[in-house]
Formats: sequence, structure tokens, C-alpha cells
Amino acid sequence: MLQTADKPTSKREGLRRETLALILATAERIFAEHGFKGATMQAIADEAKLPKANLHYYFPTKQALYRQVVERIFNIWLDAAESFDTEASPEDALGTYIRKKMEISRSHPYGSKVWANEVIHGAPIIHDYLETTLTEWTESRIEVIERWMAEGLIDAVDPRHLLYMIWSTTQHYADFSHQITTLNGGVPFDDAQWAQATECVTNIILKGIGVRRGVPS
Repeated sequence: MLQTADKPTSKREGLRRETLALILATAERIFAEHGFKGATMQAIADEAKLPKANLHYYFPTKQALYRQVVERIFNIWLDAAESFDTEASPEDALGTYIRKKMEISRSHPYGSKVWANEVIHGAPIIHDYLETTLTEWTESRIEVIERWMAEGLIDAVDPRHLLYMIWSTTQHYADFSHQITTLNGGVPFDDAQWAQATECVTNIILKGIGVRRGVPS
């Protein structure tokens, strides 16, 4: 009896998750291409091939949907920064972080563009998010970087500028993907080119802060 009753619920929940994922992926692309003001709920519904009423069932307002898109990409970035929370060496922690950030730029370019567009315009929708979640996250990572400096594991650098450099460099591959594709003969990077770019960026940043790669700390 319980198994029979659970099947419809499980099926409905699976459909709900699929619909939600579709909405978020579609909204991410529309917001990236048109910005918050230029995007409409109708355009997102049409692109997702869903009735507009379905969209409003999950997100009553465009702002609610937009914030969910922004929070999703930020949470993906938070997952990439888990290496900071371990006892790994700066080479392992920062190297892992940079590689994951490069992979995110490859797999979630629209999310990165949404974030960039929002911040460029003064973060009118998510300024509170920057003041709380992002600020707290940044301060916690600064503490780790300062500890590495105190232990002599990396050169003395301003932790904020190190983070800014990692963010701007890795996210460049998403935010300016059209420029990169144009300079690559009009074709996107293939797997080998992404691997080469990731290794190059990692090497430059780690060497720039005095990390001797392959040398135990």
C-alpha cells in the first residue's frame, strides 16, 4: 500500500525538480542575454516551452526568479571554494579552486554573465547579498590566505587582490567567451585548449605568489 502510494508522489517530485531545473537554466540564459530589465517572464516561459502560469507557480515575480538564478551560481562558486576549508597546502587549495573556477566558466557561462551584469550595474537587485553572504565568505578566505603568509607558505600579498585576480581571470573565460572564440578562429575552445588555459592560469597565479609547485610545504 505504501509503495503504491509513494510512486505518484515520487513521480510528481521528480517532474517538479525537472521543471524547476528547466526554468532556472532558461532564465539564466535569458537574463544573461537581456539583463534583468530586458528579460520578461513571458520570454522565459516561451523559451522553456511552458505556460506562463507554470512559471509563476514556482516564482511569483521576476525578481524572485532572478535572485534564485544569482544564488544558484554563487552556491556553485561556494562549492568550488571548499578547498580553502581543508588543511591542504596553498598549491593544492588554490590550484583546486582555480581549476574548479575555470570549469565553472566553461559549464555555467550564462550564470557568470548574469552575475557580472548585475555587479556592473551597481547590484540593484542583490546588493544585500553582496553585503552579507559574499562579504562573510570573502573574509573567511582572507583569514586562510593570511595564515599561509604568516607560515611563510606564500609571499606577502594583499589577500583581496589575490581573490580579485582569481575571480577576474577565471570568469573572463565566461564573460568574454565571444571575444575568446573570435580570437580562436571563430570556434570555441576544445577540451585540450581548456586544459591548456586552465594549467596556464594556475601556473601564473601560483608562481606570482611564490608557490613552488611540487615542493612539499
